[in-house]
Amino acid sequence: MTSPIQLYKKAYTGLSRNSWYLCLVMLINRSGTMVIPFMTIYCIHQLHFTIVQAGYIMALFGLGSICGAFVGGKLTDKFGFYDLQIFALLSGGILFLILGYQHTFLTVGAGAFVLSFCNESFRPANSSAIAYYSTDENKTRSYSLNRLAVNLGWSVGAALGGFLAAYSYHSLFWVDGCTNILAALMLLKLIPRSHIVKAVKNKTAITDTSSAYKDTVYLVFIGLVILFAGCFFQLFTMQPVFYKTQWLLNERTIGFLMSLNGLLIVFIEMILIHRLEGRRHPLNYISAGVILVGIGFVLLNVMPPNILSGIVAMLFITFGEMFSMPFMNSFWITRTNNNNRGEYAGLYTMAWSTAQVLAPTVGAQLIAHGGFSLLWWIMGGICLVSAIGFGILYRNIVSSS
Repeated sequence: MTSPIQLYKKAYTGLSRNSWYLCLVMLINRSGTMVIPFMTIYCIHQLHFTIVQAGYIMALFGLGSICGAFVGGKLTDKFGFYDLQIFALLSGGILFLILGYQHTFLTVGAGAFVLSFCNESFRPANSSAIAYYSTDENKTRSYSLNRLAVNLGWSVGAALGGFLAAYSYHSLFWVDGCTNILAALMLLKLIPRSHIVKAVKNKTAITDTSSAYKDTVYLVFIGLVILFAGCFFQLFTMQPVFYKTQWLLNERTIGFLMSLNGLLIVFIEMILIHRLEGRRHPLNYISAGVILVGIGFVLLNVMPPNILSGIVAMLFITFGEMFSMPFMNSFWITRTNNNNRGEYAGLYTMAWSTAQVLAPTVGAQLIAHGGFSLLWWIMGGICLVSAIGFGILYRNIVSSS
């Protein structure tokens, strides 16, 4: 028993107190994430919108997140990560409350866009804050700790949201809004603004500042991230539908398989990153992780339709996620400095937001033209192409250094 305990202790020690505070703020914020998972059902069954109109509402959520990530990255570099986090959390909380009282397609659509814009501007600022409060030795673990909070909070929020939705959809907006505001107040209390030490911008620092949009290596990396993320999001969009309609699994079993992803991340990722961090270049781990995710999707085509097969596929996908995503963060952060980190974080966030918009659309089209079998083969192929791309990117970086 001593060895596992010591392993967990080492994985979680050495992180700054403020990194833990940011993790707590993120946990509070994500524990209230209830509106988005149930928004489509709410629009159709409560507001009596058509399926097409509900799709437009979700598209506006995605478009708002892309714009918010772009502007958030710019504002982070201009004004700093602290004020933007507070603004995004407070404004997002108020907008959730307001959105709950909108009932027309026009007002709900406009509210969805503005809300998503404000909410997503939080991500680049938060990413910059994590980098600020971590060291070169523990940056990847600091981001993994943040991912742990996101996954744990999402699991709690989705479960509680399902319970509240059965009672009142309107309560979802209140809980989501109040947890946003509470997270802002916790951040103000735990990490006072006066504790932020601003970097001195001298002429040398300004000269050394480069734009993320002129970093060719980073732009290629972002393109590969979009390809991979478009595949990965099938886990939350089309895979549950596949389990229900093709494998005929019940909702309880599907819920277990989906929760397995979050539980594995909570209990394993920090230890895994602790053992791997600094041993190899991040792109090596990213490439390996992307391949594992692709294998997980392909297995859905070749394994028998039962819960054991679902567990095996989820293990491949989740371990692929744990190998790839934390090291994606550590890769982009190494290409930044104090003057352009927000722009890099914003572009990275935009990549995931773009994939979140494209994934359900592309997935639905592939299913319509060739069924789920075509979807899983294509997703596996795209993951393979992405993994090869990350490998080539690594070799180019090594050869040019």
